[in-house]
Amino acid sequence: MTQLYQVRSAGSQGIGDLGDLVTLGEWTAREHDAHFVLVNPMHAAEPVPPMEPSPYLPTSRRFVDPIYIDLRRLPGLDLLPAPVREEVETLADRATRLNAADTIDRDAAWALKGAALRLAYRHLGPRQADEVARLHAREGQALVDFATWCSLAAEHGSLWESQWPEELHTPTSPAVEAHRFAHRGEISFVVWVQWVVRSQLTEAQQRLRDAGMGIGLVADLAVGIHPEGADAWSLGDALARGVDVGAPPDQFNQLGQNWSQPPWRPDRLAELGYAPFRDMLRGVLAGAGGLRIDHVIGLFRLWWVPEGHTPGDGAYVRYDHEALVGILALEAQRAGAVVIGEDLGVVEPWVRDHLVERGILGTSVVWFEWGADGRPLPPEDYRELCLATVTTHDLPPSAGYLALEHVDLRERLGLLTRPVDEERAAEAASVQAVREALAERGLLETADAEAADVVGALHRWLELTPARLRGIALTDLVGDVRAINQPGTDEEYPNWRLPLAGPDRRPLSLEDVVAGPARG
Repeated sequence: MTQLYQVRSAGSQGIGDLGDLVTLGEWTAREHDAHFVLVNPMHAAEPVPPMEPSPYLPTSRRFVDPIYIDLRRLPGLDLLPAPVREEVETLADRATRLNAADTIDRDAAWALKGAALRLAYRHLGPRQADEVARLHAREGQALVDFATWCSLAAEHGSLWESQWPEELHTPTSPAVEAHRFAHRGEISFVVWVQWVVRSQLTEAQQRLRDAGMGIGLVADLAVGIHPEGADAWSLGDALARGVDVGAPPDQFNQLGQNWSQPPWRPDRLAELGYAPFRDMLRGVLAGAGGLRIDHVIGLFRLWWVPEGHTPGDGAYVRYDHEALVGILALEAQRAGAVVIGEDLGVVEPWVRDHLVERGILGTSVVWFEWGADGRPLPPEDYRELCLATVTTHDLPPSAGYLALEHVDLRERLGLLTRPVDEERAAEAASVQAVREALAERGLLETADAEAADVVGALHRWLELTPARLRGIALTDLVGDVRAINQPGTDEEYPNWRLPLAGPDRRPLSLEDVVAGPARG
């Protein structure tokens, strides 16, 4: 399991890409008998700065972020005239210098990568018109609307509701039609770029399967979208306005969460025959062998937070789960994909039963699995139909968790609602209980073993579970300690911008990972 943008190789153009996914997947398949690679959502982000760093707050969930294109594997690269190919390679080389930075700069990476793609398009676009036309025919007006939004964003900024002239707020308005005609070349470029990234995604999945993976790529579906992004513009009243999706207060975010995303309107979805939901699923499933549904309980109910209010003032709004889950199962069956639901947090027991009945796996995380006796749930008692993991992207890597990195971080950011000493004592007691359980099962020599030994024991604990799928975080494999995301924060912490690092917090390249001590 990995955040793909973290995984930068020597040839990455400032950010982990689909070429790096192939390298990582082939290595884990052949050296570690892995059968899938679960990545972060690769949904489309803004085409202009500032680009939203969170993969869970995309501008569109139906289309793919072209920042993941690997310029080294550009379709038709060898067909470019030599001077153009050299210029593309020069831009790619300039982008590789961004790999030296301690944080990921998406704006800088896309500026160089986008410039290289524009050069290539002038020569490759006409040659690849037939292939692009097939994508256009499959995606229809939605692809045109997305490309139009990208063109408008390049001219007016990416916040359509607050930055654009009012006559551009509706995709079918005369002003938008006029823009579409006047900028048809730019719109065609955006469509071509979507074809390129989809082509690389399909190729990556094939390479993973050829390497021996039974599933291959497992994509991730974010729970929502940016309130002023492409989907919010094109989907119109299918989305509720004046409210945000979030989560009520819980143990790991005691103030609750506001994810700043507009929810689906259940009434309007039904009137539309659930077409927007179905089409979104088809887009995400293309080129994937599996799909993780972030916050899968959102198919049953979502926590709506009125604008101007705190998350604690929110309320649950229910959806027609029979329709949504049925469509999900149907589209996954058509795609031949496994589905994993992130059913963490406050979940009504019957919801898990409903998902299991329809073949949708759940999610079990060691730090959240406790028995009725207050002790860590024995591995034999884990669910069979689930993805079992030690950690998740909303927690620090296991080495950091053992050191209570999450408590220290939340204290620094002012996110605790009780004294830090109480919080640290409670979390230390939980960690100690897990350590003792590992020692009792003979997975550790003593409960006070070194953190690296505990991390290894935690993953051996997973091997004792009946879970159909078991996931290992790449951050655990290399000993990273830093949280990739602290829920409930924005600029207070470099969420989604930290590259993969070792125990010393220094960035690691993909070459370091492949050649490292975990090999074999």
